[in-house]
Amino acid sequence: MTTTSSGGGSEHPTADREIVISRTISAPRELVFEAYTQVRHLSRWWGPEGFSTTTRSFEFRVGGIWDFVMHGPDGTDYQEWITWREIVPPERIALLHGESRDDPNAFESVLAFEPVGDGTRIVMRTVFPTKELRDEAVEKYHAIEGGEQTLGNLAAYVAELTRNDTGRNETTPNGAES
Repeated sequence: MTTTSSGGGSEHPTADREIVISRTISAPRELVFEAYTQVRHLSRWWGPEGFSTTTRSFEFRVGGIWDFVMHGPDGTDYQEWITWREIVPPERIALLHGESRDDPNAFESVLAFEPVGDGTRIVMRTVFPTKELRDEAVEKYHAIEGGEQTLGNLAAYVAELTRNDTGRNETTPNGAES
């Protein structure tokens, strides 16, 4: 896994406002993309260690939203809102992520899904509106560790799907899609 937390280098104009996290996952790009873009999968892996996710609404299309709550291990609920800005299956997703639709502190993320042999390298580049908001996300909310753990959870979930070989039609025990 590769993580870059830029702190002011001049390699590009957003360097002091961004976090870049990547991970190679041992699964085909189409499956990794599916796990990232279908609500039945997201609730199974989204978030850092110890967190769970409840989706209130989900529409995966450009301009669509994902309105959800992340439940922290300490019982704290975090209201979350994602608007999908660009979708190029199975290569790229761009999104705006904040606490609500009009969050002035929302950040932009671009995810690239790159084939690497039989696996997929996912690169998540997140750009915050200001350096201060980026620093707060890193220091107060542990954004780097959380991002690494989230991609780790995705990798573990996709590995489970490939082991079970039922990932595309997986259902909960009561027969309903999760």
